Amino acid sequence: MKLWSGRFAKDTDALVNELNASISFDQRLYREDIQGSLAHARMLGDCGVISAEDAAAIREGLQGILRDIEAGKVEFTADNEDIHMNVEALLTARIGDAGKRLHTARSRNDQVALDFRMYVRGQIPVIVEQLLELERVLCKQARRYQSAVMPGYTHLQRAQPISFAQHLMAYAQMFARDVTRLEDCGKRLNQCPLGSGALAGTTYPIDRFQTAAALGFDAPMGNSLDGVSDRDYALELLSDLSILMMHLSRFAEEVILWCSWEFKFIELDDAYATGSSIMPQKKNPDVAELVRGKTGRVYGDLMGLLTVMKGLPLAYNKDMQEDKEPVFDAIDTVEMCLPVFARMLDTMTVRADNMRAAAGRGFINATDCADYLTKKGMAFRDAYTVTGRLVAECAAREKTLEELTLAELRAVSDLFGEDVFEALKLENCMALRGSFGGPAVLETARQIEEMERFADARGT
Repeated sequence: MKLWSGRFAKDTDALVNELNASISFDQRLYREDIQGSLAHARMLGDCGVISAEDAAAIREGLQGILRDIEAGKVEFTADNEDIHMNVEALLTARIGDAGKRLHTARSRNDQVALDFRMYVRGQIPVIVEQLLELERVLCKQARRYQSAVMPGYTHLQRAQPISFAQHLMAYAQMFARDVTRLEDCGKRLNQCPLGSGALAGTTYPIDRFQTAAALGFDAPMGNSLDGVSDRDYALELLSDLSILMMHLSRFAEEVILWCSWEFKFIELDDAYATGSSIMPQKKNPDVAELVRGKTGRVYGDLMGLLTVMKGLPLAYNKDMQEDKEPVFDAIDTVEMCLPVFARMLDTMTVRADNMRAAAGRGFINATDCADYLTKKGMAFRDAYTVTGRLVAECAAREKTLEELTLAELRAVSDLFGEDVFEALKLENCMALRGSFGGPAVLETARQIEEMERFADARGT
């Protein structure tokens, strides 16, 4: 018999049972459900809503159920639909009538809102720590390659000289924003819906502030309708995770390019690559490709829940049972991708020689040539035009700017002097870019130290 079957004259159809039940996925909320019930039972006893003896019996029974679940001794049933009713049925079977009093002044609506909110809150620091470990790997690799010149790109065309360290630190900045977004989500969600009841609170003299404090929340939610119908925190988490995965996917795309023969800037460790069943020469960047592919999966989780929520009137609607699977899926996906991606980067071999060779082609010091003339007194737009003519001439003759003679340079402007060759040297071009955030060694050292402090301040 269903715990809610009081007014029903018929049993639920088997197909409806199958559609209605959520225990197959919401059973992972068992710990949060029992923690919430423990706090609720203590509060009911303290407020005199139930007897102290019943409150103590409920708490003892719940703690026993928690131990048995974690020992693998409990089998949940779809007949009880969800984790809440499974736990309550187990409790009543173990302690009798006292178990039936646990649900006083509570609804499954505020119960699931509490459990889900606590679960999301608990997963945020797990993902943050994984991000911080990725930051540490990026800092370690960046320290090794602060002087490694590589071409920076725009439109996937070689543009200006940068260092590999600066490139890595660009991603470090992105992942740092992911950390702070998740932290902000954690702060915003930390209000307790328990005590909202089905939608309109309760007539019992409960203390919502007691349960909120006992469960680590900053305060109870201020409106009971909002308390049971809000899923903003789940949407915010999915949005944050989608942005995080977008950053991982962009990085994965570059890893895929870099380890191709066309670039060969890096080589992945054998433990983080796969082979072909037919082509023995192949070494495929499957880790990066899978991360890139799974990004679409997390996007789908976000869009799925946004679509579920977009037309729901207040307060709770059964549609909202569809909130958990996309959130569980996105969390599982991110928590699987981050560690393996960090290890892939930590074990890769960086081919700084190939990066430098690529930087030597593509006229990535053309801006520096124009800047040289500007510093000699020429207007920048004129210097831009002069340098463009030199680039066109070099491209036609398959030369680089550094390979032109002083006479050839002076043929287009007598402002060129012997010092131009030092100005065009790629290492110098990079070293002179010492503006805040740039690729110069001292400046990337500052960026690395800033990221290390960021990770250390939050790390466990």
